[in-house]
Amino acid sequence: MIYLDNAATSFPKPEPVYLALDEFARTSLANPGRSGHKMALTAEGKLDEVRHKLNQFFKGEKPDRWILTLNGTDALNVAIKGIVRSGDHVVTTDLEHNSVSRPLRAMEKAGAITLTRVRSEEGYVTPADIEAAMTDKTTLVAMTHASNVVGSVQPIEAVAPLVRQAGAFFLVDAAQSAGVVPIDLKTTPIDMLAFPGHKGLFGPTGTGALYVGPRTDGRLLPWREGGTGGDSSSETQPIELPHLLEGGTPNVLGAAGLAAGITWVAERGPDALRRHEVELLQRVVDWAERSGSWRIAGRWDPEAHAGALSLFVPEPFSPQDLGAALDSAFDIAVRPGLHCAPHIHKNLGSFSLGGLLRVSPGPFTTSDEIDRFLEALTEITADAL
Repeated sequence: MIYLDNAATSFPKPEPVYLALDEFARTSLANPGRSGHKMALTAEGKLDEVRHKLNQFFKGEKPDRWILTLNGTDALNVAIKGIVRSGDHVVTTDLEHNSVSRPLRAMEKAGAITLTRVRSEEGYVTPADIEAAMTDKTTLVAMTHASNVVGSVQPIEAVAPLVRQAGAFFLVDAAQSAGVVPIDLKTTPIDMLAFPGHKGLFGPTGTGALYVGPRTDGRLLPWREGGTGGDSSSETQPIELPHLLEGGTPNVLGAAGLAAGITWVAERGPDALRRHEVELLQRVVDWAERSGSWRIAGRWDPEAHAGALSLFVPEPFSPQDLGAALDSAFDIAVRPGLHCAPHIHKNLGSFSLGGLLRVSPGPFTTSDEIDRFLEALTEITADAL
């Protein structure tokens, strides 16, 4: 299988991740607890290790501010539903994944909030447009760091100070950027940073994290309430982080894999990983420009691009037709469709076309595999184009 769907989940995982999962499952897979038996203490220690690694990697304030979640969607819901109140105004963009768009739209339809969706141009939003969208009632600005459809990296370093100056909270969805685009929480005033563990950090599915900065203290309410490994006496959710925003048995096996994935990424560096993926995508861009029939979605800027790129599919084909043909006849995995991000597809004009054909290489993808993908597209469409 030539796997070109890393924007959905990374595959394969680095070998240390598989080894860590196997060892932990065989020796330490107990329910975490600070006052339990040795295996429970070992499991609790693994959660602490992941928080420390996340804090070091993203330069957060302290490990306790890292909330371990079920995935990126869960992290975003914890943030949005914990920070937004009735009567608030929220600013977001048309680039967002449904994990941001759907909870906000549901609140808007219920009459709880007002919502402004900033329009992107060729896959990019500007700090000026975000600033213009804010009002004195704006509580939250929620935006993606990198589009999962067109791969464009947004200027969060310039947006964050504007949001802070306006007195609002800044939530960044780093699902496509964590691990491949450097994020420094010491220099960029991000209040909440959410991402899954199973993409650019190479953990297993069922893992994710949410960083909550000091400005959220006293504002964030728990979205999920239940058991915590430490405090069982309180009638309500403990107020201390991270337990305030965590409830129930955590995915400690996933945390073991995530810890190994973070170490692997840190050793190589996000810049090097992104550069490899962008260089591979450049081959796709060059091929599309030569073809005369294919074109990419959004503006191609290698310096502000992550490892996802989408193609408009020429008639008479559909993205779904090509995705199925690549899979069945060539053993190549790509992602056709709307990619859980309908608003950007409406902006691009691809919504009514059934979406786009997305290709997203990873660190183990080779240039030969990209060439085989392009040769397969050429072969499938040769008679019609």
